[in-house]
Amino acid sequence: GLIRWYILVYKMASATLRRRLHHGDIDGRKFERYDATTDSDTLSEPLLGSSSSNDSKAVYNEERTLEDIWEEERKKQQSHWTLIFSQLIAQWAQWIAKVVFGSGSLFGRFLSLPHIGSGGRLLPPPLSLLQEERLRNIKRRIEIPFDGSRMEHQDALRQLWRLAYPQRELPPLKSELWKEMGWQGTDPSTDFRGGGYVSLENLIFFAKTYPESFQRLLHKQDGTRAEWEYPFAVAGINISFMLAQMLDLQSGKPSTVAGIRFLEFLEEDEMAFDNLYCIAFQMMDAQWLAKRASYMEFNEVLKSTRTQLERELALDDVSSIRDLPAFNLLYKK
Repeated sequence: GLIRWYILVYKMASATLRRRLHHGDIDGRKFERYDATTDSDTLSEPLLGSSSSNDSKAVYNEERTLEDIWEEERKKQQSHWTLIFSQLIAQWAQWIAKVVFGSGSLFGRFLSLPHIGSGGRLLPPPLSLLQEERLRNIKRRIEIPFDGSRMEHQDALRQLWRLAYPQRELPPLKSELWKEMGWQGTDPSTDFRGGGYVSLENLIFFAKTYPESFQRLLHKQDGTRAEWEYPFAVAGINISFMLAQMLDLQSGKPSTVAGIRFLEFLEEDEMAFDNLYCIAFQMMDAQWLAKRASYMEFNEVLKSTRTQLERELALDDVSSIRDLPAFNLLYKK
């Protein structure tokens, strides 16, 4: 049946083409295209000539019959290709769904990231009650200024000295000996400024939690040192101030990448700020040695330390403070 149908179409097309050539292709009424490179024959020149004879009517009837057949075939082909494209679209949709919504997909990871709010600020995810409480505590700590007249603050300074120099006699609160720890004057209380009382707490935590690392930095035991070294205690105050800024702790809720990662740390580590401080201090010293810096370049070293720490906090595989690459510096031998 299909072969006979093609034979019929071929004969009718041949007859029409012969008549068209016979009548000289004058005043054509219909235009179609012929492309010798395609698989099927189509017409590219006027199909009918200007004739009023009965033969002209016969040609017109044959043309209409041929047109009807081609129209029917065109609809079949259109239906066939529509079905094929529908199947392809369905397959592509299934593939895209697996890629986009599958476990570990980029889209899935995107959904877990903080959203961007107005002004380009990140919107932190909802916090647990524990995170809220610990965030309030650290914000309260960084708002307390150092007050040399308070007994609690004086005792903290004495504790720091005992941790730093356990074999030495405790000096008065105003003494030239405090300069050996890296205070700029004889009275350490004049050096806190923007660092506040939390910076003294950070130094004490560092000395108690990572004593070997603390002693290495205090006594500048690593690497080839500069002739004009950074003052240890004052550097610690600057690191506390830098860290509070980097983590966006002065705002209502942290809205930077580093700050939001810090909120995640608070879930499992109440002392996350102090631990990050110790890492940042050790990282700063490593930057100092790498740059062969001296005293006048301290601010530049501190900026590069912040940049490096922000990069580590933005790493995808960091879920705790111990995951930070720089954490290992605290146990360097």
